[in-house]
Amino acid sequence: MATFLCMKWGKKYGPEYVNRLHAMVSRHMSGAFRFVCLTDDTTGLNAGIETFPIPSLQLPPGSPERGWTKLVSFSPDLVAPGGPQLKGPVLFLDIDIVIVGKLDEFFQQPGDFVIIRDWSKGHYTGNSSVYRWTAGAHADVLDHFRANLDAVRKLHRNEQEYLTAYLTTQNKVTYWPEAWCRSFKRHCVKWFPFSLFQAPEIPADARIIVFHGLPNPPDALVGRSGKWYRRVLPTPWIAQHWR
Repeated sequence: MATFLCMKWGKKYGPEYVNRLHAMVSRHMSGAFRFVCLTDDTTGLNAGIETFPIPSLQLPPGSPERGWTKLVSFSPDLVAPGGPQLKGPVLFLDIDIVIVGKLDEFFQQPGDFVIIRDWSKGHYTGNSSVYRWTAGAHADVLDHFRANLDAVRKLHRNEQEYLTAYLTTQNKVTYWPEAWCRSFKRHCVKWFPFSLFQAPEIPADARIIVFHGLPNPPDALVGRSGKWYRRVLPTPWIAQHWR
C-alpha cells in the first residue's frame, strides 16, 4: 500500500494544514493509501490521519535541529514495532503544498530515491517538499549525518542539500518530471510587470504547487506576497484546491 508521510512540529503551522493535505490526497489518489503524520501535537487533527511522535535526531546536546528534522524520515523507528511500521513506497509531502492533480503516478515513477530538482540549484540539489523512497531504505543517510555532523553542516545548508548530495554519490537520486511539482512564486506568479495586472495561474500538467519561503497558501489566496519586491494578486484557485 502507498504511504503518504508528513511532519508538523512547533507552532508555525496549525492542524488545518495537515487536515487539508489529507483531504487533498484523498481527492487526488485513486488507490488505497495510508496517511501518516509525525508530530509533537495531535490536537485538532482529523480522523483518518495516523499520528506518531517524531523520532529523535539523536544529536549531541545543544546541536541545532532546525533545517535537519526531515532526516528522521529514514529513522529505523519508523519501520520497527511500536511505531508506524512503514512498508513499501513512502511519499513525503510538506504540509504547505497545494495539490492540483492526480498523485498515483508519484508511486509509479521509476527510481530508488525520487525528489524535486531544485529550481534554482537544480544541477546539484533537490527540493525536499516532495520525495519518495522505500520504507526502511537509506538508514545510512541518518547514520552518516550523526557521525559527521560538523562536516556535514559546514558543507551543506540544510537537509535537502545534504540528502541529495549524499545519495547522489550512491547513484540513487532521480528527479520527478519537471512539470509535476512547480513553485508558486517561480512558475505561477507572473513576471514583472505582468504580475501587476495578471493573477497567478496553475502551470500546465502541474500536480503539486510548492510554497517555499513566502508567500504561504493563505497569504497568496488574498494577495499578500510577504516581500515588498514581489506583487501577488489574489489567487482564487487556491481556495478551490487547498481544502
